[in-house]
Amino acid sequence: MAAKDVLGARGEDLAADHLISAGLEIVDRNWRCSQGELDIVARDREEIVFVEVKTRSSVLFGHPFESITATKVARLRRLAAAWCDAHEGTAAAIRIDAVAVIVPSRGVAEIEHLKRVS
Repeated sequence: MAAKDVLGARGEDLAADHLISAGLEIVDRNWRCSQGELDIVARDREEIVFVEVKTRSSVLFGHPFESITATKVARLRRLAAAWCDAHEGTAAAIRIDAVAVIVPSRGVAEIEHLKRVS
């Protein structure tokens, strides 16, 4: 596994732990379809939450949230619709969130949760 993949997997694990500690229930992880992949699908009370996780080792090349463009949000909306189609009857309401994880080579990881990015 490439170092980038290891960092990404670590970030997703930290993001999932953060979401659980915030009271969300993880419903699905790394769900794939022909259109792409959703990092985390969670439930927050009556909402199904589609979470994009962006992990970096530093902010030297920008904050992780900076990589979430309008094109990326549109793709996440399509993926959310595909997930809902595949899991009929599970979503009364949906939202799209993002979690930024910065994992320095030394020290403690920083996690930011941005709700309703779209």
